[in-house]
Amino acid sequence: MADTSQEQHRNSVERFIALANTIKDEGVPIDVVSAGLMTASGVYATFMVGGNDGGLTASGVDKVAAKYKEELEHIQEVKKAQNAQQSED
Repeated sequence: MADTSQEQHRNSVERFIALANTIKDEGVPIDVVSAGLMTASGVYATFMVGGNDGGLTASGVDKVAAKYKEELEHIQEVKKAQNAQQSED
C-alpha cells in the first residue's frame, strides 16, 4: 500500500487507467470509456462534497470544474516537459 498521499494518488491514477484500458480492450470505443470515466469522477466528486443525498450548488459545480481544469493544465505541462526531454535525448 502506498505511504504518502502522492503515492496513493499515482497508484489510483494507474489503476483507473488500467481499468479503462481493459474496458477499451473489450471493444468499448475510447470516447465512450473516457466519457464513462468523466461521469464516474463527477458522481464521486459530488458524493465527496455532498454525501449520498447531497448535490452541488452552482458555485460547487464551478469549484469542481475549476479543479478539473487545473488538473488538465498540470497534465499538459507534464506532457510538454516529457516531450521536450525526449527531444533532447
